[in-house]
Amino acid sequence: MKKVASLQYEVIFKKAFGDPAIFTAFARAMLGVELEIDHVEMEKKFDLAVGPVQTKFDLFAEDKKNRIIVEIQHERRIDHYDRFLHYHCAALLEQSVQSQNYRPALQVFTIVVLTSGDKHRRDVAVTDFDPRDLQGQPLGEFKHKILFLCPKYANADTPEQYREWLLAIDDSLDGEVEETNYHQPEILRVFDHILTDDITPEDRALMKDEYSDELLKQEKFEQGVQQGLQQGVQQGLLLSQIETARRMLESGLDIADIAGFTGLSEERITALRDESTE
Repeated sequence: MKKVASLQYEVIFKKAFGDPAIFTAFARAMLGVELEIDHVEMEKKFDLAVGPVQTKFDLFAEDKKNRIIVEIQHERRIDHYDRFLHYHCAALLEQSVQSQNYRPALQVFTIVVLTSGDKHRRDVAVTDFDPRDLQGQPLGEFKHKILFLCPKYANADTPEQYREWLLAIDDSLDGEVEETNYHQPEILRVFDHILTDDITPEDRALMKDEYSDELLKQEKFEQGVQQGLQQGVQQGLLLSQIETARRMLESGLDIADIAGFTGLSEERITALRDESTE
């Protein structure tokens, strides 16, 4: 058993998967592609922004020999499906700046790792851009794709090429891994990168900041839910009061009496009466 820093933290995920050997092995397992890279860029931004919104990639590697770009994004947002579709398209559109036509010179693959899960509760989901005929047969025009991975949902039916990686990522989340359960050397190398004893003070500071930010987001979310419930109750009470006032008006009761019974103002009840006579 090894003590490790959790891969749920962005700084730790980048520490491990920023290693070109690990990045390459992960891309091979997830996408079935072979990369020739000697470095992985972090916080990658294009020199010229594509559109009015700047796009930033957590981990980005470009293999010009094999005409492949692979991005790994490690971030969970309420809009992560739309967000990473935008990022993926930005990597495609960026190539058109120097292209003579609309065909991008490089294939683009985006891998999204959602360590905290997702509402769909799927281990692996794929956005495939290749057009298909009415019988569902692909035309082979595009290889670009987006891969969404949720390690916590890995199971016995998860294909083998994904499963060991997903289980390893999920295993790290509680701060301990049983390294004897894993056989791929690159996965064991991941664990070596994130050993608790090797985490720098700077890394720990970033982990604490990220943890605090997540707690604040959760607190705001819970407050929003509570406020929504309270507003719903208040709205339901108001509608009930209005409906009661309307029935009492139809019975010919005095406006002051209706106000005292329902709690609505006399002005509101007068407006309801006027509405019914229009």
